Amino acid sequence: MLKDITIGQHYPTGSVIHKLDPRTKILITFALIVGLFIINRFVGYIFVIAFIAAAITISKIPFKYMIKGLKPLYVLIMITFLINVFMTSGEILLSIGPVNVTREGVYQAVFMAMRLILLVIGTSLLTLTTSPIMLTDGIEHLLNPFKKIGLPAHELAMMMTIALRFIPTLLEETDKIMKAQIARGADFESGNIINRAKSLVPLLVPLFISAFRRADELAMAMEARCYRGGEHRTRMKALKMEKRDFISSGITMVFIGILFYTRAM
Repeated sequence: MLKDITIGQHYPTGSVIHKLDPRTKILITFALIVGLFIINRFVGYIFVIAFIAAAITISKIPFKYMIKGLKPLYVLIMITFLINVFMTSGEILLSIGPVNVTREGVYQAVFMAMRLILLVIGTSLLTLTTSPIMLTDGIEHLLNPFKKIGLPAHELAMMMTIALRFIPTLLEETDKIMKAQIARGADFESGNIINRAKSLVPLLVPLFISAFRRADELAMAMEARCYRGGEHRTRMKALKMEKRDFISSGITMVFIGILFYTRAM
């Protein structure tokens, strides 16, 4: 299960999407998130699915790899689905004791589940097609205008990128700790959900110790290299908007316009 989490990982293929300016990809991802939340009917999802499917195809990332990233979220998706099914009032289709299943509840449950799935897949494309360094530079450039009001753009960008980059590292460390404890007789598979959750508690202490140790090592490494960042920092590769970035932005604007049109229909 831990190996199925793809968020924070980079999958280089050398595609056109990988070569896009990180600022373009961040803004397109933000536009996709906004688009998903302005949809109010299923017809809008047709355009979103087409948009995401085209992006995955162009990025050359295997579709199975994208779907694999949903496995750790199955429980969350199911809980969201059930809450909407049983908590939405309307025309009753089925009664299970004191609980009613309504037509509106089923509609809302499917609607919200699709939104969550497309949100995860769409946002995962950002980290899968952008290296951590480029992602840091892109976020910093987008936050630069806010420096005038005292916002530490570089520090915020660095923190967000390090947090994303450490997700796969911590998952790998968790997997190692679990295997070590299983070799010593620990049982993480048997019992109900509550028992399984309790069996994971012994993982927290060594995992937190490992995380703090890695953070300290990273800080010492940055200090040893006299890393300062921020002002007067030079870059080996300067960000530059190219023709493909403007074309991608134009396609995204058309896509958002279509979603607004479907909402107003």
